[in-house]
Amino acid sequence: MKRAGFANTWLPILLLIPQLSIVAIFFYWPALEAVQSSFFLQDPFGFGSTFVGFENYADLFGSAEYRKVAWFTVIFTLLVTFLSLAIALLLAVKADTILRGAKTYRTLLMWVYAVAPPVAGFIGVIMFNQTWGPLTNLAGLVGWDFVLGVKFNDTAFAMVLVSVWKQVPVNFIFFLSGLQSFPKSVREAALIDNRSASGRFWDITFPLLAPTGFFLLITNITYALFDTFGVVDTLVKGEPGNNPMTLVYKVYVDGFRGNDLGGSSAQSVILMVLVLVLALTVFQFRLVERRIHYT
Repeated sequence: MKRAGFANTWLPILLLIPQLSIVAIFFYWPALEAVQSSFFLQDPFGFGSTFVGFENYADLFGSAEYRKVAWFTVIFTLLVTFLSLAIALLLAVKADTILRGAKTYRTLLMWVYAVAPPVAGFIGVIMFNQTWGPLTNLAGLVGWDFVLGVKFNDTAFAMVLVSVWKQVPVNFIFFLSGLQSFPKSVREAALIDNRSASGRFWDITFPLLAPTGFFLLITNITYALFDTFGVVDTLVKGEPGNNPMTLVYKVYVDGFRGNDLGGSSAQSVILMVLVLVLALTVFQFRLVERRIHYT
């Protein structure tokens, strides 16, 4: 089979230059600037900087507040990842078996993915409004005095709920695609070998979805760590105070509000290391995935 190619060697390079320029200007350059700034104590008004070495990193790891934010980020990430994957998998399994109204059902579930994180956070603010919010009133019926933006646990609950609601659709799309890619012969064999629906799920369906599930696991961890910034910023109403916040939001608070440019840059570098670890994990998975065969 003849492979398609470019007649001119420089044409593909010219086509790549705009995208590579954007990546270099808006990612690599700021990343290098952040690494450099993390070793300096900078004046917020740009009048000078003092080299302090690893002092910014030492201050971070020695800070009780930073450790508290880090632990909350871990718990927040685990909850959002687990609940998003579990709910999406349940909905995908149910959608895969629906006959009537299947397209409508799937479309309604996927619509939420089009909502931007700040908009999702604003919807959460409306739903948890202290005076007339429907979810606040529902919590009051069971004796829960829910106060968004004031009580730590209440705000954390809203952050997890809104973040999960925002992420379920994309997981649903991938899980449903994975389910519908199963060969018909495998489904028929599973019906013969195991009459129990739950048994078929754990013995056949779940192992076959393992590659998709692992990919979504990494994607959801990345989402919970970074893409929930808009949700967090909207729900805490711009007043972090004693409210919960994630590591990526603390970078914004310390850098743009606390004017601690060196400290926030050190936090950015730590987050970049986390991204690199996740990227290496995905790369390793792609190599291992080629060796996976189901018989």
